[in-house]
Amino acid sequence: MRSELRRTGRILRRLPSSFNFPLSPLNLRMHSAVLVFASALSVATLALDNGLMRTPPMGWLAWERFRCDIDCEHDPKNCISENLFIDMADRLSEDGWRELGYVYVNIDDCWSSMERDKQGRLQPDPKRFPGGIHKLARYMHDRGLKLGIYGDMGTHTCGGYPGTPVDKIIIDALTFAEWEVDMFKYDGCYSNATEQEQGYPLMSKALNATGRPIGYSCSWPAYQGGLPPKVNYTQLGEICNLWRNYGDIQDSWDSVLSIIDWVFENQDVLISAAGPGRWNDPDMLIIGNFGLSMDQSRAQMALWAIMAAPLFMSNDLRTISSGARSILQNKMAISINQDPMGIQGRRIVKEKSGIEVFWRPLSGNASALVFFSRRHDMPYRYQTSLSKLNYTTGSYKIFDVFTDKTVMLKDSTDFVVSVNPTGVVMWYVSAPAKLNLRHFYKGGKLHHHTYDDEENAIPRVFL
Repeated sequence: MRSELRRTGRILRRLPSSFNFPLSPLNLRMHSAVLVFASALSVATLALDNGLMRTPPMGWLAWERFRCDIDCEHDPKNCISENLFIDMADRLSEDGWRELGYVYVNIDDCWSSMERDKQGRLQPDPKRFPGGIHKLARYMHDRGLKLGIYGDMGTHTCGGYPGTPVDKIIIDALTFAEWEVDMFKYDGCYSNATEQEQGYPLMSKALNATGRPIGYSCSWPAYQGGLPPKVNYTQLGEICNLWRNYGDIQDSWDSVLSIIDWVFENQDVLISAAGPGRWNDPDMLIIGNFGLSMDQSRAQMALWAIMAAPLFMSNDLRTISSGARSILQNKMAISINQDPMGIQGRRIVKEKSGIEVFWRPLSGNASALVFFSRRHDMPYRYQTSLSKLNYTTGSYKIFDVFTDKTVMLKDSTDFVVSVNPTGVVMWYVSAPAKLNLRHFYKGGKLHHHTYDDEENAIPRVFL
């Protein structure tokens, strides 16, 4: 024991001078964790390398819908408390969300007590989270879900709760791991550029060194304007699983549109940064709240899928409408979002008419197309062809994501899509089929059949 304590002391001396961790028998368990942790941390590289989030993470997040409502006396169903997260976990596990990939239940700001405990650790508000975070994590895990938690690099969180500045990173990373948390969002309120440059990489190493796989969401680029040279996306991809690079989403179409505009105006920078395990995060899905029409809800879902964006809903799953649920549970839209190649899509056409076309390459030589209308007057009939959208020669099977209709199109054939105001038409475009022409006579007339391939010959008749 004496040799272990001497070794612990040597490791603790290598930690930041402001890291205060009293050596007492009561803390022996945490000392052992610090020993293992600090040893791992001393040899850790900058690379996150946690094997997590190889496709964009999906789940539910409290902030946009429930904010910092802590008035559990007068608003018990909607306040930030363990009951809210238990309710959402029940809905995810019982209403078909979990099977589609929505597995994270993420706590945001305002969860903690205003004071750390005697050992310097964060602790949940005892009235609103009487069971503690570890018990809440176990509740999630028992239902095949995962728990996310929130912290901030500054002295305080954005909501005024205790932050995780540089000198608290080690103890907080260990605490989250001990609680069996699965994801950590690290905000940047009340911190400066120098602290962020030090703290975001250090937290990445700290989470890795705990030995527990914890997905890491960084808000760093959002505090530095989102673009180079202030933002180093190569470094971000080495230390974070996802990152916020623009302002918070609000429950309005204007807010959604401002995010869409920023992402696609800067698509050349952002596309190269994204990939399996490292994602640009345009913020939460607000489908099912109060600010979007059904067309606008489909537009957000479609464009978040094109962006390979994390799909974190922030709504009330206890009261969500059937229309909003059908959009969020659309299997093809989710499949496009979750494509394992992980290539973020781009805007390829911007018409003066207010129509824009977005494209994303997918596995198996497939792709996704979204036709989006900025108009506010009436449905617009947009005419084009696949060849005009840079598709190669061939015949393509088109699946309309929101109507479930299927058609075959040659690359050279002009087609018309009718796009509602502030709405979308979204297509899954299969790989070009190998065409084989067959002829036969019926009723004295010559008919031509084209087949998708030799083995699965499904004819389409042209009279």
